[in-house]
Amino acid sequence: MERSLFGPLVEDLADKMVFLSGPRQVGKTTLARKVLERQPAETRVYLNWDRAEHRKVMRTLAWPRHGAVVVLDEVHKYARWKTLVKGFHDTEGHLQRLLVTGSGRLDVFRKGGDSLAGRYHGLRLHPLSVGEVVRSGGPPDPKLLEQPASWSARAAAPAEVLPALLELGGFPEPFLSGSSRTAGRWRLAHREQVLRQDLRDLSLVRELSLVEQLVDLLAERVGGVLSINALREDLQVDHGTVSGWIAALERLQVVFRVPPYARALARALRKGTKLYFWDWSEAPAGGARFENLVAVHLLKLCHWLQDVEGRRVELHYVRDREQHEVDFLLVRDRKPWVLVEAKASGTSPDRSLGYFRSRLKVPFAFQVVERGEPQRDIVPAARLLSALP
Repeated sequence: MERSLFGPLVEDLADKMVFLSGPRQVGKTTLARKVLERQPAETRVYLNWDRAEHRKVMRTLAWPRHGAVVVLDEVHKYARWKTLVKGFHDTEGHLQRLLVTGSGRLDVFRKGGDSLAGRYHGLRLHPLSVGEVVRSGGPPDPKLLEQPASWSARAAAPAEVLPALLELGGFPEPFLSGSSRTAGRWRLAHREQVLRQDLRDLSLVRELSLVEQLVDLLAERVGGVLSINALREDLQVDHGTVSGWIAALERLQVVFRVPPYARALARALRKGTKLYFWDWSEAPAGGARFENLVAVHLLKLCHWLQDVEGRRVELHYVRDREQHEVDFLLVRDRKPWVLVEAKASGTSPDRSLGYFRSRLKVPFAFQVVERGEPQRDIVPAARLLSALP
């Protein structure tokens, strides 16, 4: 299956290096190989740091110079990788473009890589989404993304797409298998790899059994305001330890946090983030998993608009001290843009949608439902999400 980032990735490589980041097994290597397939077989250069025979080639820049694009996979595991790619780009970047791929750790270095500023484009690959599946990997319409009023007018995705994504998750291997058994086995192996290999390498965490317990506790709290104190008590460790573990899970793109929006609201909740999983199938089945799926779709929209279209769009939630709350608020150019409430079902809009729409002067507001018919401000998820990246 094609991926929607393929076209933007090829375009960006014509200009600069590209850093392609994303969670483990989200499809980065497959996408990179698809880019190489555009070149004659004898000119393809693919190097993976995990392969011993490739490491010396990468460290010494001894790869062939006959290809237009060189893929350096997992090179961020090399301590001096930034110096390596910067030096090559500055001296030979006009001859070959580098496509650097890696897990969430690459994104960490990407954010702090001031020595590489201006030399690369950064793209973030997400799990498969409703829209990407419906378009068979084609990109979204950029004009449509700028017009939220048209999102609810899209044709609904085929009836089987949303239930399959909810059950199997959006990572390519389990989703494309079409098997809940395969997806379950993949999920166990994926967690094992991330926690017992990537997390250990990144943060030197030794209490891996407690981190696994933390992941289970976080899954139970999807969609709620995160309380570090409650987690600390459950795990019987100190506040700083829990915070550090969650930060490490964020860096590895196991989880992500959504902060509250407080600007222009006198009594808004200003502290306390909400937490979601990149693999929404980690969340309990039902309303929590559906909300998590919507969260990932909206984060993917934000990253697409940032990375591909160059727009400043952020994901928040909004809540005040009177307990009015809406699950998500998209903020574009520092201004409230779209409110989204996720519900398993419903026939009338949540009152908080109208409350915050009025107070924040938000142009667009939707209640996205897993099951139900379209009504005023209520949109089936199979319809609205098909418009997104």
